[in-house]
Amino acid sequence: MTSTPLVTLDDVRDAAARLKGVAHRTPVLRSRTLDARVGAEVHLKCENFQRIGAFKFRGAYNAVSRLTPEQLSAGIASFSSGNHAQAIALAARETGSSAVILMPEDTPRSKREAAEGYGAEIVTYDRYSGDRTALGQELAADRGLTLIPPYDHPDVIAGQGTAALELLEDVDALDALVAPVGGGGLIAGSSTAAKGLHPDIRVIGVEPEAGDDTKRSLEAGHRVSVPVPRTIADGQAIETPGELTFPINQRLVDEVVLVSDDEIRAAMRFAFERLKIVVEPSGATALAALLAGRLTDVPPRVGVIVSGGNINTHRFAELCAGVTGH
Repeated sequence: MTSTPLVTLDDVRDAAARLKGVAHRTPVLRSRTLDARVGAEVHLKCENFQRIGAFKFRGAYNAVSRLTPEQLSAGIASFSSGNHAQAIALAARETGSSAVILMPEDTPRSKREAAEGYGAEIVTYDRYSGDRTALGQELAADRGLTLIPPYDHPDVIAGQGTAALELLEDVDALDALVAPVGGGGLIAGSSTAAKGLHPDIRVIGVEPEAGDDTKRSLEAGHRVSVPVPRTIADGQAIETPGELTFPINQRLVDEVVLVSDDEIRAAMRFAFERLKIVVEPSGATALAALLAGRLTDVPPRVGVIVSGGNINTHRFAELCAGVTGH
């Protein structure tokens, strides 16, 4: 007997209807240079052009827009390393609510300031010693807020899947879809949409080498934890796959590959110099996997989700300085 999927293609389509006219339909970019480097036709879904600069707005707004008037009036709590914080803050503002966000002390200043700019109250914690899920739950309970976590929520997962849904609507069939993996919400939603439309599509996740919790978990057949990752890909510095996202990814994701911080830097620089776009480290990992040859047997037509571009000029220059081989 098979259980009913937590999130379905219909859920993703319903999220797309809610997001219409609110979220941006982000562009799909092509590059002959990239195609030649990779040996395939590559379609880049550029979520760095999404509201708040990342795909996270999709899931945040889908979840917030479903709250009752009473819940919206009381306010929303969440925890985030940056992009989900901004997404919840903006979604709360768009729906007439308010947001309190738990963020790591070492979150890039640009991401914290952006969340505050959208009206959120920020509470900080030490990501290397604190349990953000427990702290977030405690914060929500103490203040009577509705907690919307960054990935372990069906409405968030469905919302994130709209990025892949749009990509496949714009370019039709793809042989493979490559997406970054942090907590697993983006690839869970994306694989639900992609395999719902094209069951034979190959779905490949990409993690930073220091944060390979999903790869290890898939190989082990159950969720495993790694030490708090120390990587430039701060949006993917997750120790354990999501409780809700992991079973979806276990069923639908075909493979997870790893990239080094140097390969991420090279992809950021390539995107800037060749594609003329700014991509943050976490947003560049899927592109990095292609450029670094991490995929085996690259198929003819590949979709890549460029998940975000939230990085300030100083940090971008610092990371890309001295990168060669592009």
